[in-house]
Amino acid sequence: MKSTILSRRDLDFLLYEWLGVDDLTKRDRFAEHSRETFDGVLDLCEQLATRYFAPHNKTSDAHEPTFDGTTVTVVPEVKEAIDAFAQADLLGMTADERHGGAQLPVCVAQAGFAWIAAANVSTSGYLMLTIANANLVAHFGTDEQVDEYVRPMLSGRFLGTMALSETQAGSSLADITTRAEPRDDGTYRLFGSKMWISGAEHEMSENIVNLVLAKIPEGPPGTKGISLFLVPKFLVGPDGSIGERNDVAIAGLNHKMGQRGITNTVLNFGDGTHTPAGEPGAVGYLVGEAHRGLMHMFHMMNEARLGVGMGAVALGYTGYLKSLQYARERPQGRLVTAKDPSTPQVPIVEHADVKRMLLAQKAYVEGGMALALYCARLIDLQHTAESDEERDATTLLLDILIPVAKAWPSQWCLAANDLAIQVYGGYGYTREYDVEQHYRDNRLNPIHEGTNGIQGLDLLGRKVTQRGGASLAELGRAVTATCDRADSVGGDVAELARDLRASWQRVVDVTAAMFAAGDVDAAMANSAIYLEAFGHVVVAWMWLEQAVAADGHAGDFYDGKRAAARFFFRYELPRTAPQFDLLAGLDRTTLDMRDGWF
Repeated sequence: MKSTILSRRDLDFLLYEWLGVDDLTKRDRFAEHSRETFDGVLDLCEQLATRYFAPHNKTSDAHEPTFDGTTVTVVPEVKEAIDAFAQADLLGMTADERHGGAQLPVCVAQAGFAWIAAANVSTSGYLMLTIANANLVAHFGTDEQVDEYVRPMLSGRFLGTMALSETQAGSSLADITTRAEPRDDGTYRLFGSKMWISGAEHEMSENIVNLVLAKIPEGPPGTKGISLFLVPKFLVGPDGSIGERNDVAIAGLNHKMGQRGITNTVLNFGDGTHTPAGEPGAVGYLVGEAHRGLMHMFHMMNEARLGVGMGAVALGYTGYLKSLQYARERPQGRLVTAKDPSTPQVPIVEHADVKRMLLAQKAYVEGGMALALYCARLIDLQHTAESDEERDATTLLLDILIPVAKAWPSQWCLAANDLAIQVYGGYGYTREYDVEQHYRDNRLNPIHEGTNGIQGLDLLGRKVTQRGGASLAELGRAVTATCDRADSVGGDVAELARDLRASWQRVVDVTAAMFAAGDVDAAMANSAIYLEAFGHVVVAWMWLEQAVAADGHAGDFYDGKRAAARFFFRYELPRTAPQFDLLAGLDRTTLDMRDGWF
């Protein structure tokens, strides 16, 4: 039976038939790899997902972590899965060989990790945060920090977190109050509290490495005064030994709607629960340069945002596959043209409206997967660029696509989960079936690592205007190149290209009109609508790319790709027309609304 976690056939199509990732082995960084090693990683991730992660997905949801005032307890299957992943040497999939990593392409690692996230997104969160933490410290940290913290994280001895938010600041990081006081020995003592910190307390690893944003006294105001610190749960000796407990203490656990299996904490630094070396404050080590912490953290956050988008895709994808299997097995009713009630019932997959719901899910999740893997491949090209022109072009594309790659799957693969429940009918609304949990788990993704609203502000307020619109122009060149290839294919594919050209021109015209009017407030008031419409055009581009790649191939798989592409262009892309009309009119309804009118 085919897996209902993910589709390996689709991953192979996207990676090899479309993106041609095996060509990356011609680049020095990936020269030790081959299609064989890539397939081996994908096989291993599928096996781990099936054996260690999927079986406890419902268990860790039903029995979320508990805190008795001293110790946080997590169901034992979580540690078993984390250990199995670490023992397979997968935490260092993309890390440099000199740090003990495998130097795999990011796109292959993302595809492999998608298996883990689809099987159990909560447990995968401990791993995702550790990988991103290790990559950041390896990039900006000292040699000592790499030896003492990165290597143990890549081996699974230590796990990592990201500590940004504070109760009073939320996403407005300029308003954080956690402070870091310098000491004569070059260390810092941190004081403050952080909120919504996933994976920051448990007993599943020898140590927990927190990356913390804080302000050094008398530094510049606002975001320019934020620095980044490595604050371990336990201090580490020069020989790597675990030392005394640092003054990092959990104040309590947050109880979430979904993704319940990963601890989510309120974390206090320097509250006196512990006093390392008899002095108040949590010992922290500056990572990178002082007052440039936000820039350093964004190295991790961009990776995390792509990971959030891929996690949303993975949850939408597994929900789609499970609802598809259910639709094929569930007999109910007869076709509308069947007048004889004595004829056998048909599987609900034969009903047109169920086909519509399944096609919508397929269009969302396979389009989202294509977008996430395309962005991952851009990271690979950026890191191994063979010319300044290639590096510049890939950076411009990545800059403008990251907010889309985070936000679009978070919205539309969640919509896929909603449709999966609908396909199941009443059964889907019960805890006995997986799809209701997938919806709850996925509902977090439009919120964390920068809400979708923040991604809209980033896209419209920064990315489309940066360097005189260079990112938008680079994306336009990529879209046009795809349309040109589609024109050479002809037929239905060329018709899709015609529609995409028109939609892309609308993006360009409306974007220019919004800023030409000079009313920035009115333009930004509808940035979330802009992001949604922009994202739909981008995913239409992803579907045209897949349609071109599928051309000339016969069989159910390729016919399914062509049908999903047609569906997206006929049912989804037209949504953008009234949105662009609204944007072009610089509507002020939401901007002019007053509190007292609600």
